[in-house]
Amino acid sequence: MLDVIFRWAHLIAGIMWVGNSMLFNWLDRNLERSGPQAADLDKLSQGKIFMVHSGAFYDVEKKLLAPGEMPERLHWFKWQNFTTWATGISLFVLVYYMNNASGLVDPSVHDVDISVAITLSVSALFVGWLIYDTLWRTLGESNPRLATIISVGGLFAAIFGFSQVFGGRAAYMQTGVLIGTVMTGNVWMCIVPSQHELVAATKEKRDQDPTLSLRAKQRSIHNNYLTFPLLFIMLSNHFGAATSHPLNWLILILVMIGGAGIRHFMNIRYRGGGHELPHAAWLTPAIGMGALAIAGLMVVTRLDTREVVDADAPVPFARVQEIIANRCVTCHSAKPSDDVFTAPPANVMFDSPRAIQHMASRIRARAVEQQNMPFNNKTSMTAKERGELKRWIDDGAQLPAPPKEER
Repeated sequence: MLDVIFRWAHLIAGIMWVGNSMLFNWLDRNLERSGPQAADLDKLSQGKIFMVHSGAFYDVEKKLLAPGEMPERLHWFKWQNFTTWATGISLFVLVYYMNNASGLVDPSVHDVDISVAITLSVSALFVGWLIYDTLWRTLGESNPRLATIISVGGLFAAIFGFSQVFGGRAAYMQTGVLIGTVMTGNVWMCIVPSQHELVAATKEKRDQDPTLSLRAKQRSIHNNYLTFPLLFIMLSNHFGAATSHPLNWLILILVMIGGAGIRHFMNIRYRGGGHELPHAAWLTPAIGMGALAIAGLMVVTRLDTREVVDADAPVPFARVQEIIANRCVTCHSAKPSDDVFTAPPANVMFDSPRAIQHMASRIRARAVEQQNMPFNNKTSMTAKERGELKRWIDDGAQLPAPPKEER
């Protein structure tokens, strides 16, 4: 039940957070500072824009306030981010740390002790944020290009490291939680404090520090570029072909490059002041980034090094049923005996020969091709057994003929 509640809340809060982020970044790139609509702007104004929605017009202006000019009511946008992060962390703990960390540790990847794996996972979040924040408070102030290169390189190194320690799904989710923690740190350790100082300076009738505003805007842009990759990671449990691939780290890096690249060209589409680049000038490179990522994925997914020992003779169903009983039925049965899955995952059950035959194509996809079943290979299915399942399915997934009735 907690799993369902946290997932639902995480989804709702994430939609609200991402929606707000994209809207405000879009507003910043479309504010008009000149022309008839901006004729009445004062020196503290950073631009205005007219929008139409829900049956009326919105007149939106971005501005600094004169000392002492604080409105009676001020709306903040911060709790969507905190709720997204808090529910995401709760989900991660629930799914990957509990039940003996069966979702976090995959012995076929690295047979690491449970306590060590959890310690590494938690430490990576704190260390990752400290490195990133320190980098951008020092080098990022004077040389943001170099800081960007180091940040991207560090993230890619972290992805590779996670893939060598944790199970495939967990490695993707660990990356997502790290990115989400960095984004949340940006909000609560940089953006929100700068806004508090902005409000305090206005109330106390003193000048506002522009450095804080610039730093907050910089971190907001970072969050903007990380949005598309993070959304993919949130859905990655549905992409077993990616998470279970031997080069899953490279697949994730390619997706991140493509997602951030598409976001970049969507951002530069708007030149400010209500002006927009010609469609070909931004849409073509955006499509190119997506095509590059897709082409890379198509190549990488064909570089499959997973071992399957081909059976050199037809495999009888009795042998298939034995493999299924030993390796799969502990979870996939009407009454699972597994200590974690107390109900059959996805309601898949192999309690009868017909059920096994009916799921033959799925067995081939998950146990032979993707090899992400059994989950984290908990029951130690061998390469030979996978080859036997493959041979039986390739030969038509036949059941033994029913015995002839005696006359």
